Amino acid sequence: MNETAWMTTQTADNFFMITPMDTSHSRAITEVRMAYDQDNLYILVVNYKPIPGQIIVESLKRDFNFGKNDNFLLFMDTFDDKTNGFSFGANAAGAPWDGQMNDGGSVDLSWDNKWETAVKNDAEKWVWEAAIPFKSIRYKPGITEWGINFSRLDLTISEKSAWAPVPRQFPSASLAYTGVLSWDVPPPNPGANISVIPYAASRITKDFIKERPSKINADIGGDVKIGLTPSLNLDLTVNPDFSQVDVDVQQTNLDRFELFFPERRQFFLENADLFANFGYSTIRPFFSRRIGLGTPIQFGARMSGKLNKNWRIGLLNVQTAAQDSIDPKNNYAVFAVQRQLFSRSNIRLMFVNKDALNFNAEKYEGISRYNRNLGAEFNLASANNVWTGKMMVLKSFTPGKSRDDLTYAGDIKFTKANFSWQWQQEYVGNNFQADVGYVPNALRMGYHKISPNMAYLFFVKNPHIISHGPKLVTNLYWDKQLDNTDREFILSYNINFINRATIIPYVSSNYLRLLRPFDPTNLGSFKLEAGSEHQWKTAGIEIVSGPQNRFTYSLAGSHGGYYQNGKRTSFRTELGYRFQPFVAITAAANYNNLKLPTPWNRTELWLVGPRIDVTFTNKLFLTTFMQYNNQADNINLNARFQWRYKPASDLFIVYTDNYLPENFMVKNRAIVLKFTYWWNL
Repeated sequence: MNETAWMTTQTADNFFMITPMDTSHSRAITEVRMAYDQDNLYILVVNYKPIPGQIIVESLKRDFNFGKNDNFLLFMDTFDDKTNGFSFGANAAGAPWDGQMNDGGSVDLSWDNKWETAVKNDAEKWVWEAAIPFKSIRYKPGITEWGINFSRLDLTISEKSAWAPVPRQFPSASLAYTGVLSWDVPPPNPGANISVIPYAASRITKDFIKERPSKINADIGGDVKIGLTPSLNLDLTVNPDFSQVDVDVQQTNLDRFELFFPERRQFFLENADLFANFGYSTIRPFFSRRIGLGTPIQFGARMSGKLNKNWRIGLLNVQTAAQDSIDPKNNYAVFAVQRQLFSRSNIRLMFVNKDALNFNAEKYEGISRYNRNLGAEFNLASANNVWTGKMMVLKSFTPGKSRDDLTYAGDIKFTKANFSWQWQQEYVGNNFQADVGYVPNALRMGYHKISPNMAYLFFVKNPHIISHGPKLVTNLYWDKQLDNTDREFILSYNINFINRATIIPYVSSNYLRLLRPFDPTNLGSFKLEAGSEHQWKTAGIEIVSGPQNRFTYSLAGSHGGYYQNGKRTSFRTELGYRFQPFVAITAAANYNNLKLPTPWNRTELWLVGPRIDVTFTNKLFLTTFMQYNNQADNINLNARFQWRYKPASDLFIVYTDNYLPENFMVKNRAIVLKFTYWWNL
């Protein structure tokens, strides 16, 4: 703080409280200073401690859980469009946070880039300082004003605050409520902006079931990031390797549809929203995890970013090899363009193409030679974010499916501090197909859906409770003949405590008519007949503790009916304990007891996942976890060591075992050594 640059810099202070109430200034005192030179944007933040000597953090893990750490975050709207931007920050022990912002307030923490950060603590305050290279962010050339906000969470007094006031019903990241960062002259041009990110990896694998000898593979490849302009980026990849990606957290699946797992691979992450956010969570024409996890990617190119304040563009082309003689080689191409409308709304067009190369109809029976999706959507966001919504239409093109291949949907949402409501409506045609998308409900073979939701909160003056109120969620489906196939009503009552703990009791009512045979245990055994009807009621409760204690917990339990007049009792919990700030231990368990008539009888499903995160420093990490899943008949053990020896450059050592649960026989084993380096030219 005593450096000359900081002594002469303007200070942003006098923060406003967001939670527990948004009607006063913050009790936690925060001071922010910013400066820049030709290469970097600098920030220095002094976070004075309301309780001297006290901080609450989970660990030194990068991109930490926001609600479990004292932290300071910076949100920058570098195009002044109140829609897209960047977020940087740290928790009170020095764990860094960085993400790309989209949709006016969402932060994608999978995005990672090169920058410098440090935190220092004493009894009265914790101080964060960072240097963010202009090469690491995208911004509009010549602009002299950015939208900006600073957010602080202090769990010792259960308070969230921001420099520019934000209504409590919205996240502090909401770009509709930023202040202004004024530049004396436009930010400097980053100049030649090329990053080369090579990798070298070696892996040893052994298949014990097939009794094959160990295999040793070595790979090299990498990515290149080229800043075509300060706001437009070109990503290139050759023989990419994704071995550093975290193992997916397994889930017990008692649904009729596939589960969703998020994308974590670096090549797909910059401006990911432009490609991945088209549509709804269950109507996506593009889902990048369809590419390269079953068949290796040979090469790819991806251009994305801003042309100017109003226009964004995205182009992607990826070529995959054939995994075996069953699948052909595929080429994937995506085009997306977005035009800003009004203050914060936009319209978007997207085209997705999958082409099978060297296609042979007899050899690749059951596989379409091509699948294409063409769509348009309008995204509504009012200036104050109170009104949001979407309207979209998609058409697919698939050989032999030329009729009823449309999908359209829309929703409108109104959000105030104590009252919110939403209406959503969908239609998916019988022949709509999205091979590169995520549309699990399309298995209903064409449907209409409406989903009206409503919630109300009563704010009270109480030393422990801040608000409480009911919430109603409804999902109704009809087939093409307008006969009802699914009804779901969920009535809950939300109790929100000042210390951020929550209690939510609920009741639900379900009815469904199966459109295809289904095994209610998802174990691959006997199936219920298509056309059979089932209905049941359920009661349950969810409890989440406040994050202030070293021991934290979440509990959820339910009991009610199930398919074929059966019964289902479910219980899940997550228990955590932290040895602040170096070790975080988590134990998660999910139990389902299904009582069904013959031939299923009683089925017990367990999913258990203890995990230990050791963060020696904010650059040296060891994560070890086990996942026991008797539905998948597997025990997975994974240990990952990561050394971030330079910003965005890593050394990984990953060890993975898979076992049979009944006798702990090893099914397969892998050891991976990987080295990456981020080199700015």
